[in-house]
Amino acid sequence: MANVSAAVKLYFDDLNWAGFYILKGKELVLGPFQGSPACARIGEGRGVCGRAARDAKPLIVPDVHAFPGHIACDSASASEMVIPLFKNGAVFGVLDLDSPSLNRFTGPETEVLIRIGALVSAFLDRL
Repeated sequence: MANVSAAVKLYFDDLNWAGFYILKGKELVLGPFQGSPACARIGEGRGVCGRAARDAKPLIVPDVHAFPGHIACDSASASEMVIPLFKNGAVFGVLDLDSPSLNRFTGPETEVLIRIGALVSAFLDRL
């Protein structure tokens, strides 16, 4: 996960944060990441990460300031994409991507990022 977050941050333009949160009980706990220090724990269903984990589907927020309950770990973030990760069919955590630009996560690149999440999930199934 450390290498995945580093590669995503390096090869995808206009990101200020790329990393993982791992589901532990009813909280998402900060995992490997690239970017500024982040929230260490996110409660069940809270913020963009919590909602994506709860709903078990990717969530793209074009303007985080318009998202009810957004958790501002980095005030520079303007848009966010969160991709749930699965292990043996259950949510394991999320891949969280933040950008300082509004509406950053559009077009074919979003499908590539979702596929990266699926590849991480496939690896987790082998553990």
